[in-house]
Amino acid sequence: MPAWISTRESSAPCQGTHTNSVERAARPVALGRKNALFAGSDEGAEAWAAVASLIETCKLNGVDPQRYLTDLLTRLAEGWPQARIDELMPWRWAKTGQP
Repeated sequence: MPAWISTRESSAPCQGTHTNSVERAARPVALGRKNALFAGSDEGAEAWAAVASLIETCKLNGVDPQRYLTDLLTRLAEGWPQARIDELMPWRWAKTGQP
């Protein structure tokens, strides 16, 4: 056996490096990109990008996107003051433990 082949590689030659976790993590991005093709217009694509970004920001901050968006839209519809809009960001929402 050549010196450059490790024992692990020689004992299991059919097992390569697995990238399943990386592929699973990238799948939503690829699907989102494919779905965004149907936005209909540049404005629609920008709106899609804003919502997708907000949802991913929720996930990164450990916030349930559906609960967050429900609370966010309710507060905005009830007349949340523009001067306090930064309080509604997902990272702030997560810290306050909103329902």
